[in-house]
Amino acid sequence: MQKIRTILIVGASGATGRLLVQELINCGQNVKVIVRSLKSLPEPLREHPRLTLIQASISELSDTEIAKHVADCDAVASCLGHNLTFKGIFGNPRRLVTDATRRLCNAIQANHSKYPIKFLLMNTAGNSNRDLKEPISFAQKCVIGLLRLLLPPHADNENAADYLRTQIGQNNHKIEWITIRPDGLIDNESVTEYELHASPIRSAIFDAGKTSRINVAHFMNDSITSDQLWNQWQGQMPVIYNQA
Repeated sequence: MQKIRTILIVGASGATGRLLVQELINCGQNVKVIVRSLKSLPEPLREHPRLTLIQASISELSDTEIAKHVADCDAVASCLGHNLTFKGIFGNPRRLVTDATRRLCNAIQANHSKYPIKFLLMNTAGNSNRDLKEPISFAQKCVIGLLRLLLPPHADNENAADYLRTQIGQNNHKIEWITIRPDGLIDNESVTEYELHASPIRSAIFDAGKTSRINVAHFMNDSITSDQLWNQWQGQMPVIYNQA
């Protein structure tokens, strides 16, 4: 019999976050979401008995409030991202993903759980796992350097993943983590075959692959609900591609 867990999701109103909520609900899990607008989720989902809605902005919650929301959770998933508008890209908060990751991890550690809590971070294939010193062409290094300087969301994604790598690390007794790196995101109606790699197998800049959002949600759901899959990838930054 599958264990019933409680999962907190931030970024649940986004295109991938909504799919993750639905995947977890379909698997019989209990889900809590922090969303600024309740209407950002489909009405049938909002009314589901296993869904708890917390109407707030993660950046406006106090540390005490975040700790309270995390207290009974077995896992936390962040699907946060910046809106693709001028304000969303260049306006505040520029460290949305990094600050949320840090504060959620602090809340988990403050609660003194008896067992490690799973933390999943949705990131991007354009970000390298510097634990592995992944090979990147000179041309891609130049482009990534420009993105880092000119587009705050890219630096935010890098910093959030680096926080888990360097501050939480591999031997934390309270938090275990996976940073999932999709390549070019697309929309599909249903889950298709996909593959996972420890590092990119193609250039995210010059030869980007495709990853459907529902496949990302499916992997995140399976990682949370399957301890075997979690143990395979925890502490890593797997890259996910749709199979050709």
